[in-house]
Amino acid sequence: MKQPRAWQRMLSGRRLDLLDPTPMDIEIEDIAHGLAFVARWNGQTIGDWPYSVAEHSLLVEEIFRMQNPSAPVKWQMAALLHDAPEYVIGDMISPVKAAVGPSYGELDTRLTAAIHIRFGVPAQIPATIKKKIKAADKVSAWLEATRIAGFTEAEATKLFGKIDPVYAEKLDIHLRPPVEVRRDFTARHAELLAALK
Repeated sequence: MKQPRAWQRMLSGRRLDLLDPTPMDIEIEDIAHGLAFVARWNGQTIGDWPYSVAEHSLLVEEIFRMQNPSAPVKWQMAALLHDAPEYVIGDMISPVKAAVGPSYGELDTRLTAAIHIRFGVPAQIPATIKKKIKAADKVSAWLEATRIAGFTEAEATKLFGKIDPVYAEKLDIHLRPPVEVRRDFTARHAELLAALK
């Protein structure tokens, strides 16, 4: 019986095997392009543009730096790339991930490891760093939920936890064309990559 195709052709020309991804088949341009076109919240957000995973990733990295001002550049890069596998597997909302089961997590883990290695981040990051990135991710989710996804503050707080009001005062949610988000994601990645060397 013929095995189903498990690879995706990227715009860079790379052929990424989703079951056995290698760092050499990963290009930041493919990640930035894919994430700029993947909508968070299944597209259920206000505005004329979807709120993309690339925009979310930029915000999470900014929050991570605010919360951890002395964090090494490699962990800033890990924060920027925390949802990078979604450039090929999409942004599944938590209820769907739960329904799919552990196979989604395994796919995500393999892709994350290959992406990390490609850009100078350890394949597996320490649990303490994961927890800090997750804390930034929850602040971002709270802001997104209340500002563009129709959640009340009480609902968002119940789901994502209470946030420090300073984040609500200092941070904005941007809705803009994918080409602009792609450009800014690629530029931030280049800054971090240059600082890693």
